[in-house]
Amino acid sequence: MEVLRAIVEDFVAHREPVGSKRIVERHAFGVSAATIRNDMAQLEDEELIVAPHTSSGRIPTDKGYRLFVDQLAERRVMSQVQRRAIEEFLGEAVDLDDVLARTVRLLAQLTNQVALVQYPTFSSARLRHIELVSLTDTRALVVVITDNGRVQQQTIDSGRPLPADRLERLKTLVNRTLAGVGVADAVPLLDGLGGEAAPDDAADAEALALAVGELLGHYRQDRLVLAGSANLARTEDDFRGSIFPVLEALEQQAVLLRLFGEMQADPFGMSVSIGRENDPFGLGETSVLAGAYRSSSGELARVGVLGPTRMDYQSNLAAVRAVARYLTRSFGDDPSER
Repeated sequence: MEVLRAIVEDFVAHREPVGSKRIVERHAFGVSAATIRNDMAQLEDEELIVAPHTSSGRIPTDKGYRLFVDQLAERRVMSQVQRRAIEEFLGEAVDLDDVLARTVRLLAQLTNQVALVQYPTFSSARLRHIELVSLTDTRALVVVITDNGRVQQQTIDSGRPLPADRLERLKTLVNRTLAGVGVADAVPLLDGLGGEAAPDDAADAEALALAVGELLGHYRQDRLVLAGSANLARTEDDFRGSIFPVLEALEQQAVLLRLFGEMQADPFGMSVSIGRENDPFGLGETSVLAGAYRSSSGELARVGVLGPTRMDYQSNLAAVRAVARYLTRSFGDDPSER
């Protein structure tokens, strides 16, 4: 295991096949190069390392990376300075969209990989209040607020005057219909909103119902935010073929969400899928590292990174874990801020 660890760490650091002489020089094992060669032969027999070409050193296989990750006895943690930088940068976010956009930008910078974060579905959230704010004589802002503190807004344009008394009637009607109702159950109730309004308000009630329905649709959609695709170009030499299949896979959110959903967490709450394990998703030359974070309504979503199998697993796992913990703590401590 120590020889495998040395090969993985040296190959990740230098992108060169690792030979027994280099291991003896760089690692204080206190044994001869012949002993290291014997250990390397055993690792090769077990398909944990392989020679990329004749008369070269060895590099880890997908199986070797998997054993290395599974046997990580020490989980690297981020320094106080790094954790403080995460908290300060993400703490400046003004809403959910902003905090998740900042999350992927930060993770991409910390790991030099593609960063991914899944939106919470908030399917168990309930509507707390719907507000209507006059913008002009004919336009109003619809604000939807749920019990988990999430706020969504959209503009409606009546095409005719929207006096304050009409806005008040519409607001009373929609809150009487939806306040306290779960997001998943709210959309069917909107269909009859126009029929319940006064005849003169019916058209505006239908426009309001349409706007609220579109806003609630965002709560039920599974979607991802990603950043750092350019990092793949910097590591193009780590891919045997073209990186274009990977870039194409990144454009298919349904594929990535399915991959996130099938990854199994380890005792530390982290999930790692390596190389050929990702073949069904068209990502057989990549590794995906993910951690779960919990939204203010208690639902789990994933945050992680994707890159070539030759990556710094310890540091990247530490970064993903730190960001996931921050998101859980942030949503749990003050959901009204998000």
